[in-house]
Amino acid sequence: MSSVSTNNHFFYRKLHSLLGLFPIGFFLLEHLITNSFAILSPEKFNRAVVFLQNIPYLTALEIIFIALPLTIHGLYGLYIVYLAKNNLFCYSYARNWMFYLQRLSAVITLIFVIIHVWQLKLVHFLTGLSIDFITMHNLLSDPLLLTFYIIGLLAACFHFANGLWNFTVSWGIAVGEQVQTFIWRLCMLLFIFSSLIGLTAIWAFIQ
Repeated sequence: MSSVSTNNHFFYRKLHSLLGLFPIGFFLLEHLITNSFAILSPEKFNRAVVFLQNIPYLTALEIIFIALPLTIHGLYGLYIVYLAKNNLFCYSYARNWMFYLQRLSAVITLIFVIIHVWQLKLVHFLTGLSIDFITMHNLLSDPLLLTFYIIGLLAACFHFANGLWNFTVSWGIAVGEQVQTFIWRLCMLLFIFSSLIGLTAIWAFIQ
């Protein structure tokens, strides 16, 4: 591999990692927080959605800070998955499992995001579908969609949490085995905590 190609690959990997944290990771957390209002009451969830929908220049912000970063991160992520040489069944220690699950969760999350955006954002834009508590209740009342959303939620939360650990290592923030292990445990706690918030919100929608 030429030095130019190596440098380009290094730059794209760094950009891919950075976009996974900001703005994509922040968008995931915002999404979880907004959905968590459903736990309090349908009215509070609806008010939170209305607040977000009334942000000035919302469409431009969504394109610049959500759609474009997601597209770059997702497409390059698929390229990484394509290049990855999984040796899980030869060396099944913990880090290898994380390597494999990170790429599996990447594919699941990308499929989940595409379908989620179509079902809500694009349908809302094309037909005027109201995005509110009732819409989410009707959507998740379908057992197949409910299962799909649960799997997608868990995949997205894991991909972000484990990706955050990868970010701290690849950017030289977590140096040394002990520090890396400590941060990995914190990231797994983040995965559990964010998953519980998301699952509790889903439960609130289907009640």
